[in-house]
Amino acid sequence: MKKFNIRKVLDGLKEQASSSVSSGQSGAPENNLMHETLQSENFQLCKTVRHGFPYQPSSMAHDPVQKILAIGTQSGALRLFGRPGVECYCQHESGAAVISLQFLINEGALVSALADDSVHLWNLRQRRPAILHSLKFNRERITFVHLPFQSKWLYIGTEKGNIHIVNVESFTLSGYVIMWNKAIELSSKAHPGPVVHISDNPMDEGKLIIGYEAGIVVLWDLKSKKADYRYTYDEAIHSVAWHHEGKQFICSHSDGTLTIWNIKGQGKPFQTITPHGKQPKDGKKPEPCKPILKVEYKTTRLGDPFMILSGGLSYDTVGRRPCLTVMHGKSTAVLEMDYPIVDFLTLCETPYSNDFQEPYAVVVLLEKDLVVIDLAQNGYPIFENPYPLTIHESPVTCCEYFADCPVDLIPALYSVGSRQKRQGYSKKEWPISGGNWGLGTQSYPEIIITGHADGTVKFWDASAIMLQVLYKLKTAKVFEKSRNNKEDKQNTEIVEEDPFAIQIMAWCPESRMLCVAGVSANLIIYRFSKQEITTEVVQLLEVRLQYEVNDMESPPEGGGGGDRDLPTPGAASPSPQTTGPPTHPSTSSNSSDGVRDNVPCLKVRSTPLKQSSGYQVELVVQLVWVSGEPPQQITSLALNSSYGLIVFGNSNGLAVVDYLQKTVLLNLGTVELYGSNDPYQRQARSPRKARQPAGGNGLCDINEGSASEDRCKSPTSDHRDNSFSRSRSSSVTSIDKEAREAITSFHFCETFARKGDSAITPCLYVGTSLGTVLAVALNLPPAGEQRLLQPVIVLPSGTLARLKGSILRMAFLDNTGTFLPPAFETWYEPNAAGADSEERDKARKRRPVSVSPSTSQELQESQYAVVCSEKQAKVIALPSQNCIFKHSITETSFVLRADVVQMNIGNCVACFCANGHIMTLSLPGLRPLLDVNYLPLTDMRIARTFCFTNLGQAMYLTSPTEIQRITYSQETCENLQEMLGELFTPVETPEAPNRGFFKGLFGGGATSLDREELFGETQAGKASRGLAQHIPGPQGLEGMKGAASGVVADLARARIALDERGQKLGELDERTAAMLASADSFGKHAHDMMLKCKDKKWYQF
Repeated sequence: MKKFNIRKVLDGLKEQASSSVSSGQSGAPENNLMHETLQSENFQLCKTVRHGFPYQPSSMAHDPVQKILAIGTQSGALRLFGRPGVECYCQHESGAAVISLQFLINEGALVSALADDSVHLWNLRQRRPAILHSLKFNRERITFVHLPFQSKWLYIGTEKGNIHIVNVESFTLSGYVIMWNKAIELSSKAHPGPVVHISDNPMDEGKLIIGYEAGIVVLWDLKSKKADYRYTYDEAIHSVAWHHEGKQFICSHSDGTLTIWNIKGQGKPFQTITPHGKQPKDGKKPEPCKPILKVEYKTTRLGDPFMILSGGLSYDTVGRRPCLTVMHGKSTAVLEMDYPIVDFLTLCETPYSNDFQEPYAVVVLLEKDLVVIDLAQNGYPIFENPYPLTIHESPVTCCEYFADCPVDLIPALYSVGSRQKRQGYSKKEWPISGGNWGLGTQSYPEIIITGHADGTVKFWDASAIMLQVLYKLKTAKVFEKSRNNKEDKQNTEIVEEDPFAIQIMAWCPESRMLCVAGVSANLIIYRFSKQEITTEVVQLLEVRLQYEVNDMESPPEGGGGGDRDLPTPGAASPSPQTTGPPTHPSTSSNSSDGVRDNVPCLKVRSTPLKQSSGYQVELVVQLVWVSGEPPQQITSLALNSSYGLIVFGNSNGLAVVDYLQKTVLLNLGTVELYGSNDPYQRQARSPRKARQPAGGNGLCDINEGSASEDRCKSPTSDHRDNSFSRSRSSSVTSIDKEAREAITSFHFCETFARKGDSAITPCLYVGTSLGTVLAVALNLPPAGEQRLLQPVIVLPSGTLARLKGSILRMAFLDNTGTFLPPAFETWYEPNAAGADSEERDKARKRRPVSVSPSTSQELQESQYAVVCSEKQAKVIALPSQNCIFKHSITETSFVLRADVVQMNIGNCVACFCANGHIMTLSLPGLRPLLDVNYLPLTDMRIARTFCFTNLGQAMYLTSPTEIQRITYSQETCENLQEMLGELFTPVETPEAPNRGFFKGLFGGGATSLDREELFGETQAGKASRGLAQHIPGPQGLEGMKGAASGVVADLARARIALDERGQKLGELDERTAAMLASADSFGKHAHDMMLKCKDKKWYQF
């Protein structure tokens, strides 16, 4: 039964009431301006796909026939991988760690055992796997699980040392139990410890080997229910592996040794090896080493066997990275890994344990990576990993998501990115190749951009629910690497770690211009080029942004762009400051009392910079120290390729930079934007007082750290994952007079700069943390050469609106409700020569692409400005500046991310709140269309990375290593089933190995066991009732045979049912014919007998 939430209903009624009241107050009815095409039935929220490396992996399994890999995590997640592009994510409801995974090989099913002592059976024959059965143990803790190939009986070892047996088909316990006290010798007084290994003898299914942690191994006879042999070693056991002939097995121990045992020689091991131990000359035992956590023993038909192990290094190898050791014949290869090894599996040609294994690869699951090693090639090279598992190579600090990009963009990024690929991979194809791709109906290009802590920016192709890295940009190359001397430390000390971390990104897909803001108050502007160049001197601008109410009228001297006056033609001269930043110490850096001034946080490199094809540095902008106060981090950023402008802001103010002329056009404190119309009573203060962090969408504002060292911490530092809270009030009526008003958002547009204007002009709209929207008029010279010679005039032109809370997003609609994107320039090759350069000049002289209405339009054909803050949304008619629609989004929480997005049949505002709600509002009427309590915000990562994009797509970083994509489009939700890949494909199981004539004659081959008879209820009896509780899955038994849901699957099932019915009818027909023939034969024989006996007397019989 569905839970009824009265609070939700009341909240909904309150929201609707406030919405209708505010609409009524503005003097407009509901929405008689234009017809709104989007309705609530167009929206539905669901998860689509999860990309990236499984966070905190704990176990792994492989199906050698289906060629599918499964990885379980410590949070109960299950990730399944097939061929590149076939991935699946499932979640156990309990969230307990997955301790073991076992495939039902080639059956389309998987068994998972969790740390909460539950066992689950997953059906993989459907596109979204589901649990069919669960079994929860009440009295014993599960430590090991084993399912023999082609068996339906699952062995479960426990912490008490007992082994229980489960029927996988019905998920019921057998009455057959192997008790620990029966397995070990009666004379033994100590408990043998938990079960660490169970496996059956490859040549005799009736013999089971049981490994106990304390060092005891038992060969158990299942039929006679007693131990045949016991093998004791004085070191703890971590794992056991069989030789395929079933006459020997190998154990790995806690002292770094391997012991090889003959099954009939139980006294002492046949051989003891210490792979990494130093062998003393006097014949003593080698020094103990670290534990060998796992060993696998794989045989080949023609060569030496492989012994593969993890751990076992000697204790004197301090600081050495984790290793996987491959012992093959006399050679031993030690393969170093980047992260600790969680588990490894050897991939073999055969699923049968009683045949030569023929290993060809090793899958190594590391804490933060998945590595597959090619065993068939010399030097054991690794396979190139085709999955998008490197999202977390450096921690992600910010994300942007773009749907419906220009079609030539992905091929362009791929062509420059393909040159960055590493060499030396295995020549073979990726061995995990199971499953089939879905039938994707989405054809539009999608790109995700991730910014990272080490300054890298990665572009990903996210089209059709797949993810593939396209191109990687290293922004730290622009700066000099700091040496560990005091001089450099003083220069960069405001950022404790990750000084190159990316904080905000602005990207124009059409012109391919990119601008990134770093955590050290720096900006880098990039152009895209397909040609390599060498930049002799990196172009640099230094900007001095400060917040001093009492010193407003006397701007400080020094620093590029320090003057606050409106620019004059001389100020915008095209000769930029091209020298590097002043070295420390210098006369401009320090005043007489040692206070740092005019010093940037990072040094731009002074040597020539070789730039390969792709993104190339156009200009670097750095904020400098002001009178001993470090620059505030950048909280907002915008780029317009048509105007050739970049604008950025922080808690001090904003600066507009002309990147074509390499000049600072405007450098204003926030207060100065208001001019004489400042509505807030601000207290004059010196910048050296204790600061409060910026209010906008910066990375450090939400945890409200106030010390300067906290403010400049990297976005990857530890506090980012703390619980999410905000102490400051966003209400305009209760402003803290000490609080700085930060710049939180920008929007370039062609609109009406002032109230009552008759013509549209290029403008910049500015949003602040106190909820004010201000307009700045831009006077641009004509396109072409004039644009490079004449100055751009920038003029603040007043306040447009005030809202509650920080301004997050602004957008514009025309008078029909159509979205008006900012003007843009189409991409051209910046490094072209000859005929290509003529094309470039033509492109430059061309009128920039603008989708704004014509300048000669009449006043009533107005535009609508859409403004969204942390608390509310407004639609304002232009040029009258009347608020025609207003909606209170949330009273008790605040909006973290808001975007104006284009759907297939209209536009809407999409919001994500700190209380976990995802909402959409219609445009221009601001009617609530969707409100779903999706996920409670538990850490900063989600807030920092959540983004909406067009066509109903959204994403966020669900863990430090994984991207979760969601959709809020009903159409995408309906088509999702077809888009997802299939994990299970019908494959013939390989033939069992041939026993051979002599083995069949003399009984030397594998011996089978009737487990059904042995473990079934008739012979073994019923299991103890309180031991485990059976929980049927939501799908029941039918799920095993059901493929994906939907019409296609129903048809497939109907066809299979018809085939089966036809087959059964055919068999019935054949049986009837056989019975008729048999009856005829019997009648004929009876007639013959009657004729023969007709004339005989009784005594002749």
